[in-house]
Amino acid sequence: MTTTLLLARHGQTVWHAENRYAGVSDIALTDTGRAQAEALGRWAAAHPVDAIWTSPLSRAVATAEPACRALGLTPQREPGLRECDFGVVEGRTLAEFATEDPEWAAAYRADPVAHSFPGAEDPTAAASRGVRALRDIAAAHPGGRVLVVAHNTLLRLVLCTLLSIPTREYRRVLPRLRNAAISELRMKSDGSAALLSLNVPCDPDLP
Repeated sequence: MTTTLLLARHGQTVWHAENRYAGVSDIALTDTGRAQAEALGRWAAAHPVDAIWTSPLSRAVATAEPACRALGLTPQREPGLRECDFGVVEGRTLAEFATEDPEWAAAYRADPVAHSFPGAEDPTAAASRGVRALRDIAAAHPGGRVLVVAHNTLLRLVLCTLLSIPTREYRRVLPRLRNAAISELRMKSDGSAALLSLNVPCDPDLP
């Protein structure tokens, strides 16, 4: 039995527009982010799903809301889908951190898993909880289609883990997931997964 998981990063926030790390902080969507959420809602209306799951952070819930409204579904929140905690760089840019600690910033760029930011969540642990969350969601909807709205770093770590790509390569192999774009993942009952598409925009006219 195979379940189709349609993964979407939440819409743009103020911090993301400024290239600031937004992990556990609850940051609201920008006007562009709300437009991206509405585009995801229109996409869902044209490509119905059986269920919608989100991270508990408000930017993910708000991004899923138009799709829930279009399909008459109630979103289910999964704590395991929350974004990584970025420690000391929460709310800051990598460039700002590099001026403070250039050696650590260089080590992070070389291997962001072995040299995650001071005070940050272990990326390997984050990947593990994200994988568990997706496998649990797939098991709850065998043979179904599920929209999952979560976060850029978490989803990239999860995709690398599921696709047997070293997680230390996640920033190079998957530079970013576009806001509210769809990545289609097929997950079998044994927990294995295959990626069918990546970063497909719901509205090509939006950022």
